[in-house]
Amino acid sequence: MAREDKLYKIWVYLQAEPLFWITLTLGAYLVGDYLYKKSKLNPLVNPVAISILIVSSVLLFLDVSYDRYFEGAKFIHFMLGPATVALAIPIYEKRNLITKEVKPIIFSICLGIPFAILITFYLGKFFGLSNEMILTMIPRNVTAPIAMGISELIGGIPSLTAIITIITGIIGASLGTFLLNVFKIKEMSARGFAFGLASHGIGTARAMSKNKTAGVFAALAMGLSGIATSLFVLIIIKLLI
Repeated sequence: MAREDKLYKIWVYLQAEPLFWITLTLGAYLVGDYLYKKSKLNPLVNPVAISILIVSSVLLFLDVSYDRYFEGAKFIHFMLGPATVALAIPIYEKRNLITKEVKPIIFSICLGIPFAILITFYLGKFFGLSNEMILTMIPRNVTAPIAMGISELIGGIPSLTAIITIITGIIGASLGTFLLNVFKIKEMSARGFAFGLASHGIGTARAMSKNKTAGVFAALAMGLSGIATSLFVLIIIKLLI
């Protein structure tokens, strides 16, 4: 009994320690990354999806609230900011290549972003979703912090938007390579831009791991799509709702 009491006290102590939740998060990702590599980089074995599943399972099994978990793991969340800003370095290094592709970049943004908003809106209407749920889903193609801000601004549910955004990123990163191969798109700049435009940060990470040029264009697309979505969504929503 004394031993069980001691173990319980140790567990209570660990729960209150930020280091425990940071370790859980990093450990879950390492497991996901290991399985991803063992699968010979199969896009369906996405390390982010696996790590989310592991962390979620642990929180549910131990009946730990997300707020308690986030209090411990928020340092990792904080590091997303500097990591995103750091993407400016490879973009700057490839500025000459980007300059040559300005016209297709502008065309892709001006076509891709309105299409993503409209297809989400009309599919939501087709399946009978409420306006609030549709507005929650509309910013799903941009990185989570921007998506949550847009969602709050237009009347969606920011916390649910974050989940939908992550799912969108995982699906895009998992199936993007297959679809690009089907359409025989081999140019790395085009492949990378597609990843960044359709699946934001998770897609950008996958593109960067495959090819530096693809990663640079994915990072560029992720940044531009955040800006463009913030502008287009207000205009389109005002016209549609």
